[in-house]
Amino acid sequence: MEQRKALDAQASLIMFVLCLLWGLQQVVLKLAAPDISALMQIALRSALSALMVYLLIQAGVRRQLWSRSYLPAGLLVGVLFALEFYLVAEALRYTSASHTIVLLYTAPIFVALGLHWKLPSEHLSPLQWGGILVAFSGIVVSFLFRSHTGQAMQASMLWGDLLALMAGIFWAATTVSVRLTRLAEAPATQTLFYQLLMGGMVLLPLAWMTGQATVNWTTLSISSLIFHTVVISFASYLIWFWMLKKYLASRLGVFSFLTPVFGMIFGIVLLDEEIEMNFIIGTIMVMLGVVLVSLQGWLKPKNIKVVP
Repeated sequence: MEQRKALDAQASLIMFVLCLLWGLQQVVLKLAAPDISALMQIALRSALSALMVYLLIQAGVRRQLWSRSYLPAGLLVGVLFALEFYLVAEALRYTSASHTIVLLYTAPIFVALGLHWKLPSEHLSPLQWGGILVAFSGIVVSFLFRSHTGQAMQASMLWGDLLALMAGIFWAATTVSVRLTRLAEAPATQTLFYQLLMGGMVLLPLAWMTGQATVNWTTLSISSLIFHTVVISFASYLIWFWMLKKYLASRLGVFSFLTPVFGMIFGIVLLDEEIEMNFIIGTIMVMLGVVLVSLQGWLKPKNIKVVP
């Protein structure tokens, strides 16, 4: 079995670009929302990307997609994926893209808690418990200590923030489900296909039922759809899975704090969003907590051989 490597300059540059793109995606969703709702964008990109991934995967993998060994787990993670992005789309209707992306990226904290509960080998260390405490304290600061804006606007943003946090929990549930089922042994493209397929199948009817399926085909809406379909849901996810096979996941995970930072910067520059001081402080605490949880991989015993 090929040993995974520590990060080199190439991997660090790739991760930097991926985090940049992932930080931009929620902002682009909100930017194009007047022409095509965020929910419709996510539904269409999922369906189109699923087709692209299906054409890409090898014949052997294609045959096992529908086997009883994998299909139940695939449907489960696909539904969780769809629910995550439904909540993301709804959150963007009520709160800022900056808030949405920061709270979405609390997912590693909930992954750590879920795996601690289910797998003895993933029990949390004191350092990780400290990181979780810091992260949850940051969430409390973000939610409770708000500036004195209009009461209606504050309630709307609070609801949107809660939806974004729930999206992070569903993202974590998807990750834990993959880890605990047969999908842990399946090719990454197979798992990605299940997620994208169910995302399209669940979210397209939801967009229609909630009156969010209308599309104005403008330059912005078409560009957003191409960006999310080709760049995000297809290319960036495949590159990410390739990175996970080649490099140590714990090293890659430490980069996760960059995505919300980029998201906040893009939200301010492209959407003129205002970031409250309490949310900046809460974000710093949340990201510090995520890094502390992820750093555990760096502190594992040194007898693991690392390929130069």
